[in-house]
Amino acid sequence: MVVNQLKTVVLLGALTGVLLFVGQLVGGASGLKFALIFAIIMNLGSYWFSDKIVLRMYRAKQINESENPRLYKIVKEVSEKSKIPMPKVYILPSDGLNAFATGRNPKHAAVAATAGILRALNDDELKGVMAHEIAHVGNRDILISSIAATIAGVISYVAFMARWAAIFGGRGRDSGNIVSLLVLAIITPLVATIIQLAISRSREYLADATGARIMQSSSGLASALEKLEAGAKNHPMRNVNQATAHMFIVSPLRGGAFLKLLSTHPPMNLRIQKLRNMKF
Repeated sequence: MVVNQLKTVVLLGALTGVLLFVGQLVGGASGLKFALIFAIIMNLGSYWFSDKIVLRMYRAKQINESENPRLYKIVKEVSEKSKIPMPKVYILPSDGLNAFATGRNPKHAAVAATAGILRALNDDELKGVMAHEIAHVGNRDILISSIAATIAGVISYVAFMARWAAIFGGRGRDSGNIVSLLVLAIITPLVATIIQLAISRSREYLADATGARIMQSSSGLASALEKLEAGAKNHPMRNVNQATAHMFIVSPLRGGAFLKLLSTHPPMNLRIQKLRNMKF
C-alpha cells in the first residue's frame, strides 16, 4: 500500500514537472496562468458534480434496504468496517459485470453496481467488490484523479498553443527551434496522458489492497475479479463513455489493440496475483 501511495506522489510530481517544462518552453507566463485557471474551474466543476453526471449517464437508480436488501446490507457492512459514512447505493440497468464509486468526499459518496454483477457474484465476492469501491472513496481517488486531470489538461492546452505559435509565429525564428517546439508540443501531451493513466493504475492497485484489508481477506475480491474479467468479454457493457472508463472496477472498454501503457487499469492477472499473495 505504501509503495502505491509513494508511486502516486512521484507520478504527480512528474506530471507537475512536465507542466513547468512546457510552460517555460512556451514562455508565456500569462497564458500558462489562464490555462491553469481555466483547467481548475473545469475540473472543479467535474469534481463537484461528477456523481450526479455519471449516475445520470448510466441511468442508475438509487435503492434503499427494502428494494434490494442484499446489496444494501453488504454496502452497510463494508462501510462500517472501513469506518466511513454509508454511501448512497445505486443499481445500473446493465447485464455487464461491473461497479464503480463516485462522489467528491466520503460524506457525499455513492457506490453503484450493475444488475449483471449482482446476479453473477456470491456474497463474499460482492463484499470484495464493494470494499474495493469504498476504498476508492476512503483513499480520495476522485480528488487525486481530478488533480491529475487538471495538470494534464493545462499541459494539453499549453502544447496546443505552442503548436499554433510554432506554425503561425515562427517567422524570424530559427527553423530548428520551430521544429523542436512542434515536436515537444506533440509529445508532451502524450507523456502527460501516460503519466495520468499510470496514476489511475496505481490507484486501482491501492484500492484492491485497501479493500482486501477492510475485509481482512483477499479471496473474495480475487475470485470476483476472475469472474468480472470473463464477464467483460462475454457480456460487455453497452454505450460506455470513454471518459468514465477509469471509474469502473474493470475496464468496460474492449480492444486487444490497446497498449498496456495506455490502459486505465492494470493487467487483471497481476491484480489477482497480488491479491492472492497478500498476507493478513
